[in-house]
Amino acid sequence: MKKFINKVDDVLVESLSGFAAAHSDIVSLNLAPNFLTRKQKASNKVAVISGGGSGHEPLHAGYIGYGMLDAACPGHVFTSPTPDQMLAAAEAVHANKGVLFIVKNYAGDVMNFEMAAEMLPFESATVLTSDDCAVINSTYTTGRRGVAGTVIVEKCVGSLAETGADLQSCKQLGDKINHRTASMGVALTSCTVPAAGRPTFDISDRELEMGVGIHGEPGRRRDQMREADAIIQELVSAILDNLKPAPDSEALLLINGFGATPLMELYLIYNSAANLFKQHGIRIARSLVGNYTTALDMAGASVTLCLLDDEIKQHWDSPVHTAALRWGM
Repeated sequence: MKKFINKVDDVLVESLSGFAAAHSDIVSLNLAPNFLTRKQKASNKVAVISGGGSGHEPLHAGYIGYGMLDAACPGHVFTSPTPDQMLAAAEAVHANKGVLFIVKNYAGDVMNFEMAAEMLPFESATVLTSDDCAVINSTYTTGRRGVAGTVIVEKCVGSLAETGADLQSCKQLGDKINHRTASMGVALTSCTVPAAGRPTFDISDRELEMGVGIHGEPGRRRDQMREADAIIQELVSAILDNLKPAPDSEALLLINGFGATPLMELYLIYNSAANLFKQHGIRIARSLVGNYTTALDMAGASVTLCLLDDEIKQHWDSPVHTAALRWGM
């Protein structure tokens, strides 16, 4: 294993410290327990908090700031944060209108956020993201996994919270977006968790993992490497089968890299996916291409489609200022 590491046990704290220093105008870092918050605490709004295992950067710390999250709780690599992290973060950013947790559907994340919610001295609600339509059966989740669609939920719910909307309105929007979003990923290589020191799974240069998870979980099947258009056709077909969009639907298309896929290839994937969706009568009205929900050093990508309506489009377009997303300010 070759990585830029001093000591494996120090990777998370050193990385968080670097992130907070690099973006000191946006975020503040708390250690023991680990959580990050906005530099300037927002007032009189629903506090939007997310979190999960590290290794998916910029998810979630990269989305703290105006128009998105108020706080994020990073666990160790691919490991859920603990309830005390979530409780401390909620108490730090609570602004008298309740707390909304945005949680990816993994067993550890769900359990720990539920425990934290039960301990809070103020009202809370949860949006559970579950956009991964690759999942048929999984030991990591109860049902479908939350993957790159989580970014869309965080962006739009964060926008609504900035308007002063109440807790239930924010939850309802998050649930609606999750219901209208589907993702499917493919990996060309495994990722290497620093503590393990070796790839999570073995795969040859002639193979790919179709439907892989963002922690290196096995996909739908191991298959032979082939041309990009054929790979993307399978991803797009799975999404269309899941969402069953009406003809002439408007959509947001997110092409997400897993950490080791060049942008040149991600834009090639966008071109292929957009053309396929258009052939099925989908109008791509908004788009995003890049590394937004990664899996350490995995080579691969996911395709996410979110079916838009006027409300979702309004909150996607609204101003945002975070380390990883910035527009309209």
